Amino acid sequence: MRILHISKYYFPYLGGVESICKYLVERMPKHITSVVCFNNQRENAVDEINGHRIYRIATFVNIARQALSLSYKNGLRWAILTEKPDVIQFHWANPFPAILLRLVMPKDVKLVLHWHMDIIRQWYLYWAVRPWEKWIIKRADCIVVTSPQYRDGSKPLQKVKEKIRIVPNAIDEKLFELRIGDKERIQEIRALYNGKPIVFFMGRHTKYKGLPHLIEAERYMKSDCVIVIGGKGPLTKGLKALAKKRNSARIHFVGRLSEDDLRCYLYAASVFAFPSVTKNEAFGVALAEAMYCYTPAVTFTIEGSGVNWVNLNGITGIEVSQKGNLNQVYAEALDKLVRDTSLQKEYSKAAHKRVAENFLIGHMVDAMEKVYQELFSLGWKPGTYVWGIRQYPRTMVIVRAIGFLLRMVNLLIRTVPFIFGLECGKKAGGKNGPLR
Repeated sequence: MRILHISKYYFPYLGGVESICKYLVERMPKHITSVVCFNNQRENAVDEINGHRIYRIATFVNIARQALSLSYKNGLRWAILTEKPDVIQFHWANPFPAILLRLVMPKDVKLVLHWHMDIIRQWYLYWAVRPWEKWIIKRADCIVVTSPQYRDGSKPLQKVKEKIRIVPNAIDEKLFELRIGDKERIQEIRALYNGKPIVFFMGRHTKYKGLPHLIEAERYMKSDCVIVIGGKGPLTKGLKALAKKRNSARIHFVGRLSEDDLRCYLYAASVFAFPSVTKNEAFGVALAEAMYCYTPAVTFTIEGSGVNWVNLNGITGIEVSQKGNLNQVYAEALDKLVRDTSLQKEYSKAAHKRVAENFLIGHMVDAMEKVYQELFSLGWKPGTYVWGIRQYPRTMVIVRAIGFLLRMVNLLIRTVPFIFGLECGKKAGGKNGPLR
């Protein structure tokens, strides 16, 4: 089967959607896979990564985090003609390519809509995007979502639940397995903070990550621990200012970490803080990574998000309701897990098991393979052609042939009177004379 993925960006660009797309491209050897994406530069390029062709289309401007391109339509058409896909897998949200896909989408190609998230942050532009969102939802043969919660909580998908299949996001477990020298590095990290329990956060410093709640929670925490914040982003400067205002020696910023250091920090931590508060956090890949490293998490309840499906309250970690003083209730949950080492140990084992059994690349690939098999379970084989179109089951061919014949008969009935100079129900030369 030939599968063409349409993603906003692709490796080496790093991001959650881009990582998932890369796993589906490179970990499915049964299929021939390729990618169409934006280029960070103002030029078109085609390259090959690990045996897979990547079509990078020039970007001339970014508006509200959406790349725009003058050459996207032609680039997309070229990729489709070159790759001859049986399936196009569209990674949403990416509305601009959806507009152009409508113009070049072959009727005989299956469309899988991989719904990573609703459009939330750009709500002020949603009125312009909504028609194309409706089209791609209607056109999709199958819609993939990352959790049952997102399926049930996404407003645009409420009327098409029969199309929806659950394919959870995944982590690359090889990146988080202990290696030679890791135990020593873990001890070094703990020593940096005088052996105190570490509450660790890693992620992009953006609004929906809820980091102000973590920093403000520090004033309510009674346990003798440290809060270590990794990553960077547009809010980093403001977050550091907020921490400085708190005048606390317990809050530490460590910036971006290498893969090796990130893995060791996750194992060194006692608790993983994941204070995201909105549906922008659709799943929580960083959360799953921490859990795989035996680090239980404290999360907020987020309606319609997969976060609370990944971290199970009272089993793998603690879920905090978004009611009352969020800073205080979050601090109480962190304290509970830091202080109760037996509970911490219990949750850590369950957290690792949950990810190992549900959210590894192999699980995602198997689930996606089932979707593809279901798409082509009607009897026609991908990649085969009859009269220039993909082969349909015999019954479908008969139905289409009958429909074609009926249309031809209808056309003849409408045309014959004009050919012979007749008007329906009247002879030529009647009261009004012959038709002219």
